Amino acid sequence: MSAFIDADALGLAVAGGLWQGVDVVATTGSTNADLAGLSREGAPAGLVLASGHQSAGRGRLARRWEAPPDTSIACSALVAPRRPMPEWGWLPLLVGMAVTDGVRAATGLDARLKWPNDVLVNDRKLCGILCESVGDADTPRAVLGFGLNVSLRADQLPVPTATSTRLEGSDVSATAILAAVLRSLETWFVAWDGGADVVAEYRRRCDTIGRDVVVRIAGGDPVTGRAVGVDAGGGIVVDTGSGERTFVAGDVEHLRPA
Repeated sequence: MSAFIDADALGLAVAGGLWQGVDVVATTGSTNADLAGLSREGAPAGLVLASGHQSAGRGRLARRWEAPPDTSIACSALVAPRRPMPEWGWLPLLVGMAVTDGVRAATGLDARLKWPNDVLVNDRKLCGILCESVGDADTPRAVLGFGLNVSLRADQLPVPTATSTRLEGSDVSATAILAAVLRSLETWFVAWDGGADVVAEYRRRCDTIGRDVVVRIAGGDPVTGRAVGVDAGGGIVVDTGSGERTFVAGDVEHLRPA
């Protein structure tokens, strides 16, 4: 059990829908790895695992992610999408939308998205997301993971560009924030999995659109331009001044006005 996240209150808050089992542990290596293992053992979709601490957390590009105990939410959810796997690239974007909406609903903070799925408040990173496919061709599943900073102090931030809900002025509990995010994630996942087009809703939440950016891609030169949109596949469209380019992967840096 964890005093940071109230398992009973969380379970009651999200019961009756997509999430069929909610477990909270005080600490673990990685909630994503734990759920992937349970999936391989035959566990059903709809499981949620949350913790106030993980010792082997990972972000995108295998970056290490760790925070002091009971300062950040680590949460993963196991789902079985019906849509074809080539469309699963939308899953991390959906999680970003869900975290953005959940944080707004629970705290009132003006959370926004930096493409593809970094959740920002006041241009500082509040949450990182990592989604992974598990299972095989007969039983394809996905683990939707996110790490959300709640009560980190300024001296505990992993990088100066990070933040927490507490630092942004909210005292709302981790339990209330996580419940709001999971309810929002259910809404967006069910809509998308049922065939809904969520591109316009993603664009509404994406603060990268309209910004001058640098896109850094592995093995290539950085590309500078203005982000002008997100396409149907979730790629960011950048006007480089000599034409538009679409990126489906890469690190984006928001440039501040000169």
